[in-house]
Amino acid sequence: MASTADFRNGLCIHFKGDLYTITQFQHVKPGKGPAFVRTKLKNVKTGKTIDNTFNSGVKIDIARIERRPHQFLYKDDMGYNLMHTETYEQIALPEELFNAPDLLKEGDNVEAVFHADTETPLYVELPAHVTMEITYTEPGIRGDTSSTSSLKAATVETGATIMVPLFINTGDKIKIDTRTHAYVERVKA
Repeated sequence: MASTADFRNGLCIHFKGDLYTITQFQHVKPGKGPAFVRTKLKNVKTGKTIDNTFNSGVKIDIARIERRPHQFLYKDDMGYNLMHTETYEQIALPEELFNAPDLLKEGDNVEAVFHADTETPLYVELPAHVTMEITYTEPGIRGDTSSTSSLKAATVETGATIMVPLFINTGDKIKIDTRTHAYVERVKA
């Protein structure tokens, strides 16, 4: 058991029968009344974020989670097959546990997060940015920036569709943010 004094960003706790990660917290000591802690909690399974206020000193249950390095091998009817990079143990995980499965290439390194007590996989995180090659996009017409967005659709090597600036062409390599599926920059060869 821990208390609100142990709060820190990234701490995983048992709350309302589910696992939540603390994404933000603030200790508040008003002039009148008892101190409290304002938090933003992210549900580990659904990804939904909620606001909650804890009275200062309240006891909480901390959940032990472990981040383990894995490499994506291939996808089949069992799911996404990963290999632990240190023990070479292989596991198959369902698509719902991945934050951006459409941006995953064979050989990519990911972090699988497990509940340490029950050894159940919670979710799999890709790196914040991945580099992909554009396999198809319409050519941009010079001077065609009259539209407000100046973006066009492009298909990358995994089959995902990303909105990119008009100057990006087929064969270019781009960096993509895996959390938002947004174009970041063109990668020089």
